[in-house]
Amino acid sequence: MGKNKNGLGLFLNIFLTMTKFGFFAFGGGYAMIALFENEFVSSKKWITHSEFMDVVAIAESTPGPIAINVSTYVGYKLKGFWGSLVATTGMCGPSFLLMYLVSLYYDQFMANRFIYAAFKGIQVCVIFLIASAGIKILKKIKKTPANLSVLIITGIGMIAVSLFSLEISSVVFILFGAAVGIAVYLIDSKKKGRA
Repeated sequence: MGKNKNGLGLFLNIFLTMTKFGFFAFGGGYAMIALFENEFVSSKKWITHSEFMDVVAIAESTPGPIAINVSTYVGYKLKGFWGSLVATTGMCGPSFLLMYLVSLYYDQFMANRFIYAAFKGIQVCVIFLIASAGIKILKKIKKTPANLSVLIITGIGMIAVSLFSLEISSVVFILFGAAVGIAVYLIDSKKKGRA
């Protein structure tokens, strides 16, 4: 899928693509999902949409930031270990550099009213980016009874947690979704075995 066979050119493409995300994608992994999908699936065709959905689910369920997990996977898919190393370096390098510089001058940054106002604007924009990614994924998932049940139960659970200030980790909801997925798989396997 869209693999450029000339080695160094593809490595450079991977690095520059991830560096662009590292410098300019604000709001963390969730806010970047829609940007990743556009770049990796629609524009560069490095992975399929189905593969992207699986990668996002795995990246969310494994330790580490979702953006790094997704970029590492894409790099690995395209060029193996070295591709994953180049992709991860490209994604992490700019963020590390920016955070290092901000940490040195944080008080001066926040004292500047223009920078402070810019960060407030970015916070509002991030809400939109995360909602946009969620809506996009929601439109594309298969509307099976199991998927809709997990969606509804998780949505109600997350709203209840927020409204009543409950201390329930999002890991509980991830494990719930995984358990439902395994149950559906086992039920389908038994049905196919009988057929």
